[in-house]
Amino acid sequence: MVEKVPMTAEGHQRLEAELKILKHEQRPAVIKAIEEARAHGDLSENAEYHAAKEQQGFIESRINDIEGKVSRSEVIDPSDLSGDKVVFAATVSMADEDDKIVKYQIVGVDEVDVSAGKISYISPIGRALIGRKIGDEVEVKTPRGETYYEITKVEFV
Repeated sequence: MVEKVPMTAEGHQRLEAELKILKHEQRPAVIKAIEEARAHGDLSENAEYHAAKEQQGFIESRINDIEGKVSRSEVIDPSDLSGDKVVFAATVSMADEDDKIVKYQIVGVDEVDVSAGKISYISPIGRALIGRKIGDEVEVKTPRGETYYEITKVEFV
């Protein structure tokens, strides 16, 4: 069975855009760079050729990775969801031990941007939150130790 890759519509669009740039801009550019480096003669001592080949390998690997994720993607639109339970794509507000409010959206692995409040569903906080409800206390084990939060709000925006 093919394992689905959950992501928001925004994350899916971002991957599609990156794939387009890789295929239509970066791939042709690196092929051209390889051809130019090849024209310089002896390939065994041609640093430009080896750098371009390495870049080509990286680009092809990333294209394959993105194509695999996009083909297995399960796009979840938070505006289609509702309820008081924390699920993928939900935005969760929580109070920490000092009553400071923190807010996170639970997103796919390729969408993580902690500075924008987007955390992965497989992160320690993400795993601790999934399935919980407003009012639940959540204990999160992080590299800095255990932190406790109380879920104060669950939104689907």
